[in-house]
Amino acid sequence: MTEPVGGEEKTEDKKPQPTLLEQMGGLSGLFYSSLPVIVFVIANAIFGLTVGIWAAVGSAVAITVLRIVRKEPLQPAISGFFGVAIAAFIAYRTGSAKGFFLFGIWTSLVYCGVFVLSILVRWPLAGVVWNALNGSGHAWRKDKKSLISYSIATAAMALIFGARFVVQRWLYDEDYTGWLAFAKIAMGYPLYALGLLTVVWAVRRSDKHLKAQAEAAPREETDEEIEARLRAKYAQAPAVDN
Repeated sequence: MTEPVGGEEKTEDKKPQPTLLEQMGGLSGLFYSSLPVIVFVIANAIFGLTVGIWAAVGSAVAITVLRIVRKEPLQPAISGFFGVAIAAFIAYRTGSAKGFFLFGIWTSLVYCGVFVLSILVRWPLAGVVWNALNGSGHAWRKDKKSLISYSIATAAMALIFGARFVVQRWLYDEDYTGWLAFAKIAMGYPLYALGLLTVVWAVRRSDKHLKAQAEAAPREETDEEIEARLRAKYAQAPAVDN
């Protein structure tokens, strides 16, 4: 006899988890984020600041349109467009090519400060963001090992943004515009990838420890189980003679 359909266990095809490179937008995301910077430096060196600014903005617009046509996620493109637009505006106002990188330099410092502050108040951002996106609640904050793991991952991200600020600010002060562009690209996705690896380590370590704790903890009875246990207890009790 065959089992009824209702008794069969339904298995759903699990979609493979995106790789680290895919989470960052893939190779195209790396190319898209670097293109406006490269275009700006080349156009500025050949044709001057004004052409460099418009060329960078034009490349950002082209990337956004291309993503729309290819039906790719727009959020990275829109964020990148506004970032380039702000950088171009600062370069225009300062009248200096290096002003194109000023917004990113100070943004790195702000991010570094926010990450450090989150560790000090015991709400490390690596844990907050990850568990918020996955709807895991705040159980990780009550677990010492999880809190330490996420604090380490958050500190790694703070270190990355801090390093970006220190290096790029020095290049800015020394008027090394070409090297500033190189540093912006080199200290972008490559360092961000290392930071994400630390976050992945923290997530796996936390999940493993929380799972072990959950398995070791005694399971609470449901209302139905409590009722069934009480019925069985009183059913076995001997009757009292009058």
